[in-house]
Amino acid sequence: MTRSLRLFALSFGIVMAVTAPAAATGLPIVGADGQIPSLAPLVKAVTPSVVNIAVTGRKGGAGAEVAGSGVIVDAQAGYVLTNQHVVASADKIVVTLKDNRRFDATLVGGDPDTDIALLKIEARGLAALPIGDPDRLEVGDFVLAIGNPFGLGQTVTSGIVSALGRSGLGIESYENFIQTDASINPGNSGGALVDLRGELIGINTAIFTGGGGNIGIGFAVPIDMAQSVMQQLVAHGEVRRGRLGVQVKDLTPELGASLGVAAQHGAVVDFVDVLSPAQKAGIAIGDVILSVDGTPVRGATDLRNRIGLTPVGQQVQVVLLRNNTSTTLSITIE
Repeated sequence: MTRSLRLFALSFGIVMAVTAPAAATGLPIVGADGQIPSLAPLVKAVTPSVVNIAVTGRKGGAGAEVAGSGVIVDAQAGYVLTNQHVVASADKIVVTLKDNRRFDATLVGGDPDTDIALLKIEARGLAALPIGDPDRLEVGDFVLAIGNPFGLGQTVTSGIVSALGRSGLGIESYENFIQTDASINPGNSGGALVDLRGELIGINTAIFTGGGGNIGIGFAVPIDMAQSVMQQLVAHGEVRRGRLGVQVKDLTPELGASLGVAAQHGAVVDFVDVLSPAQKAGIAIGDVILSVDGTPVRGATDLRNRIGLTPVGQQVQVVLLRNNTSTTLSITIE
């Protein structure tokens, strides 16, 4: 299944094959322990947690059949994360495990704004992937992608993290993508992006392409964003987006100079809604929002993502600069 922007959202898999360079003799390089470097042990450990998803009989559609991928994130509850576009309007969803067991899945809920959906299956003996920390990622880190490209069955590909915090692509309303050059193709949507610790760091979602296939530019939703969506889907069956009540723009060096602030990152407040949480807390035009709950705000899109995925009614600690003086405000999200 694909979506384009010359951008295709798909189910795909990424695995970085770390192979040893050939020696001058043409023989593989052998380690001190006599072993040839391989990712096979890691692959064996993580692939049981990645599933194939078949969607049939789309409601209101022509009964099309779509193939995608998913990741088991809670073995006890039977929760499987995937992409919303894989299961949108599905009449029947079938999940196939690596051991070829098949289960009808229930759609717990989906969020088109992040393209994340949550399925539930009733099964024993499931293996969930441990959750990683996308904040530890750096450009150049090796990653594996696992999915069901072109409906071929479970496939592993490899690559590196090419960029972090990608946004403004027009794929989703809330974007903070991990970019990778791991091979991604139609059918991989909802698959796992895994680091070399064997931890889930992202849900593969889309590629940039000129003709429908992989050209080395793929995107994954960071697992922390996917988890925030999942928590709300479990609680409400939908995402109830938080609202701060401000319009903001990126803090650029030029804007910082004009405001007389030395901060290197942040979101500058352009407008404050009347009777909004921001106004009630005392935020004013010209304030520079630096962090939310101790995590730095990189810019306007980052702030929008953070607040939009904060549960309604939750209190957050916002640090801002006003006249070069740092102030911390407690704000209840509405």
